[in-house]
Amino acid sequence: MQWKELKARLLEAGSARLTGEPADRFIAKSAAGPGAGGSGSIFFAMGSHRVKLALNPTSTIEIAHRGNGTAQLYFDGHLIMGRLLEPGFHCPDQAFITVTGSCIFRCRYCTVPKLGGRRKSIEEIVGMVDSVRNRIHAISITSGVLSTIEEEEAYVLAVVKRLTSFDLPIGVSIYPTETTPDRLRELGVVEVKFNLESATQELFQNVCPGLDYDGIWKALDRSVELFGKGHVFSNVIIGLGETDEELESCIRRLVSHGIIPVLRPLNPVAEFTGKPRPSAERLGKLFALQTEALTKSGLDAKQALTMCTNCAGCDLVPGRDE
Repeated sequence: MQWKELKARLLEAGSARLTGEPADRFIAKSAAGPGAGGSGSIFFAMGSHRVKLALNPTSTIEIAHRGNGTAQLYFDGHLIMGRLLEPGFHCPDQAFITVTGSCIFRCRYCTVPKLGGRRKSIEEIVGMVDSVRNRIHAISITSGVLSTIEEEEAYVLAVVKRLTSFDLPIGVSIYPTETTPDRLRELGVVEVKFNLESATQELFQNVCPGLDYDGIWKALDRSVELFGKGHVFSNVIIGLGETDEELESCIRRLVSHGIIPVLRPLNPVAEFTGKPRPSAERLGKLFALQTEALTKSGLDAKQALTMCTNCAGCDLVPGRDE
């Protein structure tokens, strides 16, 4: 079985049960996005390939830890040797940190507003990065919105200003104001991710009430001017009710603007609890469309320095999952 087929099928399942030797240091916790508040996840790797799976004791997929990161994946009658990856924070090789673990907005697929999370202090965040400095190559920052978009931006900017002392590439993904791209660039941030979340504006207005679709597009286009093509990203969730044709149109529009789409399979939580995850067949079809669109536009996802496209755990990433 080729890696991209295996990964698509694992992403369709979305979870695994972890058995064998104690593996606490390999378990990643999420404080942002649809996976926030769960029991944790693990990264299973084969060579340079990796996939992130939520921990679920009832999953049909088993990953047995044999000690020191060596692991065996039992899936659909196959025994696949691999290893568990130790996260920096949230993902391997990066300190991917959520600044504010709460949000005033109520996106229908997200659990964060109900978790009552807190905002980390700047000193705490600096200490977190310093604690993993010897095993990361990048810093990635995301955040909810504690009170207002403008106040959150100002706080994140203060965080980033302190983190520049680590002399590592920094990527930032927050809800943008009109001036966010310029202010981040002035501080030396190298990549940004502003999320369209859905394939169409109509879906966006339905699942993300109160957010500004056109404003996100303006921030994305300004970011391409500042950071360059291929260093601006946008999450698009697969499984919110869009058609493949709508997703293809969104992919082609993004890449035509120099933006790399991050095609994220739906994690069925919050108001989407009980909805099916996208099928492996659909993920494979969209992966082929994305690969072709990026190639035609001269964009290379392998050049990502930070955030989700560099990690490639949660999604099929062209150039990384061939």
